[in-house]
Amino acid sequence: MNKIPLLKAMKHDRWVKPFLKRYKWTLVLAITLGIVTFICASGLMFTAGYLISKSATMPFNILLVYVPIVLTRAFGIFRPVTNYFERLVSHNWVFKMTSAFRKKLYDSLEQDAVFFNSKYRIGDILGLLSEDVAHIQNLYLRTIFPMLVAFGLYAIIVIGMGIISPLMGLLMLILFGLIIIAVPVWSVLVNGARQQLEKQYTNTLYADLTDNIMGITDWVFAGRSADYLQHYNKSEKNVLASQKAMKRFEHWRDFILQVMILLVVVSLIVWGAAHFGGHWGGSANWIAAFVLCVFPLDEVLSSLPAAAQETNVYTDSLKRLNELPQPPAPSKANIEIAAPYHLKITDVYYRYPKTEKMILRGINLDVNPGEKLAILGRSGAGKSTLASLIRGDRKPTSGTVTLNNVPTGEFGDEISNYIGIVHQSPYLFHTTILNNIRLGNEDATEDQVWDVLERVGLAAMIRRLPKGLHTMVDEAGLRFSGGERHRLSLARILLKDAPIILLDEPTVGLDPVTEEKVIETFMEQLQGKTLIWITHHLQGIEMMDQVVFIEDGKISMQGSPAELQKTNEHYRALKMADEGI
Repeated sequence: MNKIPLLKAMKHDRWVKPFLKRYKWTLVLAITLGIVTFICASGLMFTAGYLISKSATMPFNILLVYVPIVLTRAFGIFRPVTNYFERLVSHNWVFKMTSAFRKKLYDSLEQDAVFFNSKYRIGDILGLLSEDVAHIQNLYLRTIFPMLVAFGLYAIIVIGMGIISPLMGLLMLILFGLIIIAVPVWSVLVNGARQQLEKQYTNTLYADLTDNIMGITDWVFAGRSADYLQHYNKSEKNVLASQKAMKRFEHWRDFILQVMILLVVVSLIVWGAAHFGGHWGGSANWIAAFVLCVFPLDEVLSSLPAAAQETNVYTDSLKRLNELPQPPAPSKANIEIAAPYHLKITDVYYRYPKTEKMILRGINLDVNPGEKLAILGRSGAGKSTLASLIRGDRKPTSGTVTLNNVPTGEFGDEISNYIGIVHQSPYLFHTTILNNIRLGNEDATEDQVWDVLERVGLAAMIRRLPKGLHTMVDEAGLRFSGGERHRLSLARILLKDAPIILLDEPTVGLDPVTEEKVIETFMEQLQGKTLIWITHHLQGIEMMDQVVFIEDGKISMQGSPAELQKTNEHYRALKMADEGI
């Protein structure tokens, strides 16, 4: 059993097992309904078999026919009803589970959002967000649920037959044990290895094909076109041979499975004839009943080996998920602070998990209410990391970042009530303009939305659109220019009315004219608020109260723009270079 990849992966699992415990009673209900569905199906065939064979003889009492008729109708009604409710409950369970599962996944990925590309390939990210979640969902629906239903039926069959005939109960224990346990395990072990081999062959084929097509001219010029085709054909033959071996195994496995089910049927015929005895007509009624009740079970039994075999596909997804960091525990405290809001950064050091390099080293800052602070530095200096610490998205390796003496990391989602943020690439969702702006305040009225649009200078443009506020925004907001997307993002912030605003390089990618207008809009509309502006150049820096330069994780310059202009030669040189002088 230790050789089964899924069992090894689940030994220290933090993603699947917790949800089994969290929704255990809904899971129990779904499994129970699944078992009852197959009991009703077998009961229908049992009573129908008895009724058909009994009706072929002259009954000496009408009740011998009437009772099976009633039971046949009852089982015939309850089978689809319980099956329907089982589907509702099981899918409801899976959707509840995957909803919580996705939230946990996004919370985990969010911790590394700052340098995603340095840790994960794009394919890995897409796999984590879509394929892996789908695999875990299928793990429940296609494997775990059917296996648990099968084990429930297995217990009922063995106990029921054991009460009637201990010897027959022992035989059913062996035969159904082979069908439900031995054949699926055999399938996982044999075809699981072939699946891994096929995956290796396929990955090699794709890699070789991509590399060789990109360099096909080199093969042609070298006169080795035939070698290229031979190499490709060899790789393709390996994949096809692996697939053929898997199909051949599945064919024989299914054949053996059906033979085992046939053995169950034959053993019931022999047992029925021996156990009930009497004249042939009486025993035939019970033989038909017991034999026919086996056939509905074929539906659940025949799918078990394929379902078990699919676990090899899910194992990689489970391993990737368990390699992710645990999401931070949600803050349980309902923190409320009152104005004035004072932000303080004290001796902050920070390094990313599993890295040695300190990104920030000994940062100290006091940001007073209503102050405008600019944080400058070249790319990689630690500006965006500092922004994450201020927002509480990350916690310092050492030191503190506090808002009114409360660590920002303790606010959780409530931090948005106090600190708003405009990113360098504001994202607009594929919904209406109204819904996009209401992200700042879901309870805002349309009049309030129009008010903030007037303040950011977009009201006239949006009124000219065919549907006004109800105009659909293209995916990622591509129908709007960069400056318009930044103004819409500012409208969200104004609607939220947070006292501290964090501008994380909001003008990156804008032309100089648009950049100047966007900065003027920000400064005008954010008057009276605490403003922290993270940027990499000095356009509009004169409007700030305090300027901080970060180099190699440390503060290298600090002061007001006027002070630095007078006293710091390096600042003057940077200012002249930024202005193109």
